Amino acid sequence: MVDELVLLLHALLVRHRALSIENSQLMDQLRLLVCERATLLRQVRPPSCPVPFPQTFSGENGRLPEFIVQTTSYMLVNENRFCNDAMKVAFLISLLSGEAEEWVVPLIEMDSPILVNYRAFVDEMKDYFGWDDDEEDEDDEEEDYY
Repeated sequence: MVDELVLLLHALLVRHRALSIENSQLMDQLRLLVCERATLLRQVRPPSCPVPFPQTFSGENGRLPEFIVQTTSYMLVNENRFCNDAMKVAFLISLLSGEAEEWVVPLIEMDSPILVNYRAFVDEMKDYFGWDDDEEDEDDEEEDYY
């Protein structure tokens, strides 16, 4: 009985050693593949975006229109990344700082439905940060009048 256990233990040790060697070889191959992948990724460059990455918005008076134009333009040329309203709103939120960031925190905490509605989110920003669409409408009416 003891001899059988010794033989079984020896066989297990031999198998363990063989598996350890195989594992070591596989790890070496994996390291080579990771290095090769990194080399290939350095050679392949994504096309440059014709629209620069938008600047952050901290709630500065009068800068909201610029921010909306920048973010909208960026999302348009990268439409594959912004496939739904929730992604668009999340992108805008990621660019908020200061007062604007403080403004959005309660909306996130209460899981507001505007967080998945881009148009409603932008309208809420316009209301809060003072972008009056009525002024634009008046300007348009004046231009139409002349």
